[in-house]
Amino acid sequence: MKRMTTLSFRLLLLLWAIGAINASAQNAATTQAFFSKGTIFHSNIPYAGDTLQKHLLDLYLPAGAKGKRPLVVWVHGGAWNHNDKYADMGYMKATVKALVDSGYALASIDYRFSTTAPFPAQIRDCNQALDFLFRNAARYNLDPAHIALIGFSAGGHLASLQGLSNNNTVNEFYANGIKPAFRIKCVLDFYGPSDLVAASMSTDTAANNAGSPVAQLLGAQPLERPDLARRASPVTYIDKGDPPFLIVNGEKDESVPNTLSKLLSGWLKVYGIPNELIIVPGAPHYGPMFDSPEIRQQLFRFLKTYL
Repeated sequence: MKRMTTLSFRLLLLLWAIGAINASAQNAATTQAFFSKGTIFHSNIPYAGDTLQKHLLDLYLPAGAKGKRPLVVWVHGGAWNHNDKYADMGYMKATVKALVDSGYALASIDYRFSTTAPFPAQIRDCNQALDFLFRNAARYNLDPAHIALIGFSAGGHLASLQGLSNNNTVNEFYANGIKPAFRIKCVLDFYGPSDLVAASMSTDTAANNAGSPVAQLLGAQPLERPDLARRASPVTYIDKGDPPFLIVNGEKDESVPNTLSKLLSGWLKVYGIPNELIIVPGAPHYGPMFDSPEIRQQLFRFLKTYL
């Protein structure tokens, strides 16, 4: 009981700090250095028809790309309240490079922070960014019928939520209240909180502090407003029409306990949704252990199968 209490406490109060360490914002030049020579860069594309800094995306295309490319959309972590579209790439360099070298288009998106716009602003932004890419697929040589999501920590939560709610009609998740036409083929979830109610089940009073990342996201403490926490939880939207999932978590992750990934995998199995769960031995919440050749091999096998 003490162990689970500590895990929940750290999930709610330290996620932002770990995100700051693991994925400190990089500039475009630093990130572009990860890619092979000749990679095509489209930087700071406005996707919402406004001038907000958090309504921009970057697009990376294979060198000499011709024809429609399958699209992988990168959703950064940072406790929903910091970091940017370059985050998490710093410790996933080999995977980032291999995605584009293998012929995939890679888009990385920014979204509004919970400190300025509470949920569902973040999922609205993710959907609006993807809708922009879908509608402009011909312009950027993207294949609108083959879209995958990859997210890390808070970004894993958003990617999972976006993927699982994609076949539902949740009008509040869309900027104009109208469901876009895109379909998500598969989701790669790296240590994203799957159930904000379960994540908040702790006897520590600090775990439900009004200043915790989850409380900031929801605009309320999750145990006082479990309805809001459930509305923002990916597991709420699982049904038989959902896309396949690859779920990755660290054995020793004390910010997002791997029990939350196991819970997501379990619910997907209940509904017959193909999913693979990787618990990385000895791994913490983030870091180069997730950029290993073994995980990368499974990731690309998964994409080849489902994207």
